Amino acid sequence: MSRHAAIELKNITKTFGQVVANKDVSLNVNPGEILSILGENGSGKTTLMNMISGIYFPDSGEIYINGEEVVIASPKDAFDHKIGMIHQHFKLVDVFSAIENIVLGIKDKNGFNMKDYAQKVKKISEQYGFDIDPQKKIYEMSVSEKQTVEIIKVLFRGADILILDEPTAVLTPQETKKLFAILRRMRDDGKAIIIITHKLHEVLSLSDRVAVLRKGEYIGTVNTAETSEVQLTEMMVGKKISLNIQRTEPNEPTERLVVENISCLDREGAKLLDNVSFTARSGEILGIAGIAGSGQRELLEAIAGLQRLEDGCILYNNPKTGETENLRDKSPLQIREMGVRLAFVPEDRLGMGLVGNMDIVDNMMLRSYQKGKSVFLQRKDPKSLAEEIIDRLEVKTPGATTPVRRLSGGNVQKVLVGREIASSPTVLMAAYPVRGLDINSSYTIYNLLNEQKEKGVAVIFVGEDLDVLLELCDKILVIGGGKVADVIDGRTATKEEIGLLMTKSTYDENSDENGGALNE
Repeated sequence: MSRHAAIELKNITKTFGQVVANKDVSLNVNPGEILSILGENGSGKTTLMNMISGIYFPDSGEIYINGEEVVIASPKDAFDHKIGMIHQHFKLVDVFSAIENIVLGIKDKNGFNMKDYAQKVKKISEQYGFDIDPQKKIYEMSVSEKQTVEIIKVLFRGADILILDEPTAVLTPQETKKLFAILRRMRDDGKAIIIITHKLHEVLSLSDRVAVLRKGEYIGTVNTAETSEVQLTEMMVGKKISLNIQRTEPNEPTERLVVENISCLDREGAKLLDNVSFTARSGEILGIAGIAGSGQRELLEAIAGLQRLEDGCILYNNPKTGETENLRDKSPLQIREMGVRLAFVPEDRLGMGLVGNMDIVDNMMLRSYQKGKSVFLQRKDPKSLAEEIIDRLEVKTPGATTPVRRLSGGNVQKVLVGREIASSPTVLMAAYPVRGLDINSSYTIYNLLNEQKEKGVAVIFVGEDLDVLLELCDKILVIGGGKVADVIDGRTATKEEIGLLMTKSTYDENSDENGGALNE
């Protein structure tokens, strides 16, 4: 095996106007190694990887592949050097099949032979343990299936150096476990793998070494076996972080949203939500816990007017009029016209929440453009709001007119959450609002949710981290298989209790369908 690093960066610097994204960064990854890149949102992780993959070109510094200096001026150059990047937001054509996306753009002097290509895809899948239907359309796929297509696409082109940007951000624990097994097989096969992730427990379980960036600068690299979450956190933020979330007592909570026996179906007629009932009170945070895919997203979408209900009702007690109004079968626009201020931070921030090609100011206007009094849109108030959110949430961006797609994933999330909170809701629903955020940014969001609670807002928070749910929420609704397992007190509940309820609800659902046996 070569003694040279698979890829080595020396003094890489990249600026965007006055913003320094990377400054004199030097690091390397070896063949047969998994290197994790850690850093706060906006610390330059994705920008650095985009230079390796040919999307950006460094202002200064050198890149070495197997000991030889190279110039990577385009993604084609990166592929020629056997580098492949799997981006956080996938680059696939929805109406094409998996195999069509995999071979898209390939130049083959022998002509296209889809049967040969399919055999090569099958061989790659068997070698690393992928499960894929080459003929399945992208729009029919789950997130993990799309990710599989992206990974196979770079392997098909002969990549020996793979870069994965937040690969587990939208995966279930089971899908994450499967992905990690595949990455370990690739490492054992001699691939050099770079993974960007904010989840410290994943870093410790998967990587061989960890490189840390802070504010665009390289802090250091440590062996995973010789470090800890505390040490990595201190390297990331430059100071010790208090992990205590301040939870205040509810102040005269009143019933704001009463959900009664709602059910909804998917396209095949299977129940996504099954007879769900609960109450969200003003001045409280109601957490929703459950194994991924248990109906959390569909529940919030139903309340927001994005899911059609088969049964039940959603009663909103309007604090302004004192009247109770049924939100069932109302569109989001109709809900707003009724005077209901319902803010929704969706799980898919660029798919449903923001428009990537629009700048931050224009994304603020999406909330208010219909209130304009003339044919000319007023940009003054949205611009002020954008600048306030940038300042308050410390969004790292060259300015308010920067397209949202150019921001890091965590900064996109800050813009979305800030905009929804700025609409002064009486009910705020947040689905995974800290997914992909670093520790500092996460606590900024937790504090904002607590502020809304203290203003009398009914907050509904869907989260993955049980420790956070227990520290932040007043009540926790546990859901599984589209059914409510229980509603428990966040102050007295334990992780074990919630975990048992989560698995019990899934077990009961599988038992009903499989004659009493859990479907493994």
